[in-house]
Amino acid sequence: MSGEIHTSAEYIRHHLQNLTYGKLPDGTMGVAHSAQEAKEMGFWAINLDTTIVAFVLGAVFLFLFARAAQKASAGVPSGLQNFVEWIVEFIDTSVRGSFTAKNDMVAPLALTIFAWILLMNLMDLLPIDYIPLIAQAAGVPFFKVVPTTDPNATFGMSIAVFFLVIFYSIKMKGLGGFVGELTLQPFGKFGLPANIFLEGVNLIAKPVSLALRLFGNMYAGEMIFILIALMGASWASATFGSTLLFGSQIILSLGWAIFHILIVTLQAFIFMTLTIVYMDMAHQEHH
Repeated sequence: MSGEIHTSAEYIRHHLQNLTYGKLPDGTMGVAHSAQEAKEMGFWAINLDTTIVAFVLGAVFLFLFARAAQKASAGVPSGLQNFVEWIVEFIDTSVRGSFTAKNDMVAPLALTIFAWILLMNLMDLLPIDYIPLIAQAAGVPFFKVVPTTDPNATFGMSIAVFFLVIFYSIKMKGLGGFVGELTLQPFGKFGLPANIFLEGVNLIAKPVSLALRLFGNMYAGEMIFILIALMGASWASATFGSTLLFGSQIILSLGWAIFHILIVTLQAFIFMTLTIVYMDMAHQEHH
């Protein structure tokens, strides 16, 4: 990647470091040029690469679906229209199968979550050095292209879903009904402390599990791609066995990329499905 990266550990740290903007140790605002600087920026620092890529992919999603809607016709559909109609039908089937109440917002929410997370996950299939090399040539020290390998992004989405669940729980059951579920179930009024503990843990576990499941799977997948890429560096510097290393890297990278297509799609589907289920629970009187 750079003349400053000499060891495998430095290579891995470089690829796992976000482009972070915040208050530098000298008190000025700017971009961190090391992991230590990024750490010292604290909670209010912003990961610019996560934000930029996520917003760009969100815009791509909106553009493609809006264009398909504008160009839709009753005749022979285009490839884009076929693709969009297939996704919409898939989401509609998923919502009808998991959501028993009536809320016109749930299907668009599920569609947005699935398509947006899928696009962000698919960035993991790009060669890991290409965009960081371009960024370095432009003077940008770090650039992670997979937003879902950043826990800030996954927790941001899961917390948004959590607030929607709380909002609709109170809207559908009333504040008294929502508080009653937290305090009176499952052991009745005589088990109040245990009820609050169990229901509180169950409630908090929803956003935490959503965020950590997506982040953990995508982070692990990115790490494997990085380790496979290190085989290329070993091949380039090896005196003996370079052909074997080169062949192994090609086979492993291709095989993992093909398998990873299933992972990136499955993780988007799981996040979407659990969101639908949580929204359904929020609309039910008891759960």
